[in-house]
Amino acid sequence: MTKRAHLGPAEIQALLREAFPQSFEGGDAFIIEKAEPMLARVHLPYHDRHLRPGGTISGPAMFALADCALYIAVLASIGWAPMAVTTNLSINFLSKPDPGDLVADCRLLKLGKKLAVGEVYMRSAGKEDIVAHATGTYSIPPR
Repeated sequence: MTKRAHLGPAEIQALLREAFPQSFEGGDAFIIEKAEPMLARVHLPYHDRHLRPGGTISGPAMFALADCALYIAVLASIGWAPMAVTTNLSINFLSKPDPGDLVADCRLLKLGKKLAVGEVYMRSAGKEDIVAHATGTYSIPPR
């Protein structure tokens, strides 16, 4: 069995731009601040398309950020595997984030041969309070 190389933030960002160009039209959909085995930090730059009525960041934007952070943590841990897919993602919205950038910190709790399980904490940039918490599972394709 061949071990996959670990990938860093710049490598993952470049590979994702190539594999998912539609997600990067008009600029970066997100910025990978940290990507190392079992961990990722992903920054969602503010855009008014992320707002919902009431002037807060929408649930779908936070859900996408959580899913992206999990995917990046998995890729940083196992190497390039674009066919790794979400099998479960659950999110708890804890407070309304003000309009602005969001930061997601992801930690994988378990990394097996077929599944990876992790959690994601999301905060408004520059603030300590958690605005959402997610847990998720990714299916890892055969090596």
